[in-house]
Amino acid sequence: QVQLIESGGGLAQAGGSLRLSCAASGRTFSRDAMGWFRQAPGKERAFVAAINWIPGSTYYADSVKGRFTISRDNEKNTVYLQMNSLKPEDTAVYYCARKNTPVNSSTYYRVSSYNYWGQGTQVTVSS
Repeated sequence: QVQLIESGGGLAQAGGSLRLSCAASGRTFSRDAMGWFRQAPGKERAFVAAINWIPGSTYYADSVKGRFTISRDNEKNTVYLQMNSLKPEDTAVYYCARKNTPVNSSTYYRVSSYNYWGQGTQVTVSS
């Protein structure tokens, strides 16, 4: 069983930055993928970013391109989401997710593609 523990959420001002971390424990797979999703009140969970462990290809939602960066540390089994130039509309609960196989252009954005989920961390951006 894989466990995902998110950290790094909190309160930021518009234009500020936060970095989220997601540490994976338990059984891991060398060719799996990690993703970040977010869910604002009254809205569906939405894709933010994803990364394949190998070869490290990344995917981003249009709304965060150029502002957010996903990265991973294979030795620590940890994935990060660096969020810069934050906007009030970035306010949401952010979830880390893990997929047992690599994502591709048809699967990276689908909630149903991912096998494991973290408990979520709140990010609030004030204007």
